[in-house]
Amino acid sequence: MATLASGLREGACARGAAPVAMAAMRDTLAAAGKAAGMSLATLALVAQAAGAVTIKMGGDTGALVFEPANVTIKAGDSVTWKNNAGFPHNVVFDEDEIPSGVSADAISHEDYLNAPGEEVTTKFTKPGKYAFHCEPHEGAGMNGTVTVE
Repeated sequence: MATLASGLREGACARGAAPVAMAAMRDTLAAAGKAAGMSLATLALVAQAAGAVTIKMGGDTGALVFEPANVTIKAGDSVTWKNNAGFPHNVVFDEDEIPSGVSADAISHEDYLNAPGEEVTTKFTKPGKYAFHCEPHEGAGMNGTVTVE
């Protein structure tokens, strides 16, 4: 997931915004951060933390793990799982390990991600604990939880 700063530099123009407008927005954000005693990178982390979390699928060393394995978010926030190493991976929730009334099929991503950088995202609206795993690597202990407050 690109940070706010890199998104403004790299991806925004591809979405149709004029380069000059994007530079002006970046400068405005940098000035606001400076006034608040924060760098643009810090502002990007705050913006990312406000509503989204990214979990790597496969550790940097090639371990069959989710990093981080356990996250806590607010209701309405999203979690993105990003293919990192040791793929293929997927993200599957067990009907018995999620809040009642939530469909495991609706929030799971059973199709395998087979390339670096591929990602899937789920938005969580109901508070509770959601246990998930990677089907091909469940036996290796590749599992985690999302706690929604």
